[in-house]
Amino acid sequence: MAESLNVENPLANKAFSLEEAPCGPTTSVGESTGFFTLNWTGFSLDLSERTHVMGVLNVTPDSFSDGGHFFHKDKAIEQGLAMAADGADIIDVGGESTRPYSARISKEEELDRVIPVIRELRKEIKIPISIDTLKAEVAGEALSAGASMINDISALRSDPEMTSLAAATQVPVILMHMRGTPEKMQEKPLYGNLIQEVIDSLRDSMEKAVQMGIRKEMIILDPGIGFGKTFDHNLEIIRELNRFKCLGRPILLGSSRKAFIGHILGKPPLERDTGTMAAVAVGIMHGAHIVRVHDVKRAVETVKVVDAIKRGRAGGI
Repeated sequence: MAESLNVENPLANKAFSLEEAPCGPTTSVGESTGFFTLNWTGFSLDLSERTHVMGVLNVTPDSFSDGGHFFHKDKAIEQGLAMAADGADIIDVGGESTRPYSARISKEEELDRVIPVIRELRKEIKIPISIDTLKAEVAGEALSAGASMINDISALRSDPEMTSLAAATQVPVILMHMRGTPEKMQEKPLYGNLIQEVIDSLRDSMEKAVQMGIRKEMIILDPGIGFGKTFDHNLEIIRELNRFKCLGRPILLGSSRKAFIGHILGKPPLERDTGTMAAVAVGIMHGAHIVRVHDVKRAVETVKVVDAIKRGRAGGI
């Protein structure tokens, strides 16, 4: 006799897996689990063991968060090395600002900014380098220079060639939710059901990526804090982050120094690191696997304590 299934509560079925979990409002209760390990050429990230820290390296003159402090090559390389020494698991290098209302730059200008930095960092550090770009040509050149991950805030929608590149190289790809484009994303962002709409959009992006040849196990999902969201939307996403576990992929949280923190605290970007660590802590407790931050040293310490609390293991030096 075939085993009957509990359709009222599918989580009670023995054969039920996280990847089949319903993406509805009932998934917000309980600890977010998920045993994710990313293995690819030369690298391995065990995201089930602990929360990982991604350091942000903006090689731009107009970043909202650091005011272009690392625009010059030497300073950018120095900062990348410092983040690696402070315990970063990934360095995310970007050469084009995507702050609200920012303008796009040419691929040539973006390449001039990021390639020399990636090339030098690859010589000195052993952790993965991610390229944060909307352009497939920039991503391709960055991978050739030593990057080994792609971070696309458009979830592969901006450049049709990005999907082909990611499928061909089979490196990890971060797909982020964004309503609109950086130029217009903050013009009255409206949602009928915020969490469900972001989940549905990310699921759609992931399914399309897989259909085009990207391995599902190489996909990381980012709900897109600050990208086409109001301040209250950002708070809701962090508060309800557990619900994204139904997508069955690691979740990256990028709340560092964002405007909603400045709004709460009344502080400019460079004075938002304490608020960032609060958001990081809540995000980890609610299911984040990777946190993307500017202050790596402070984040690494925050992550260690929150992981210990969440997992019940004090660890220590």
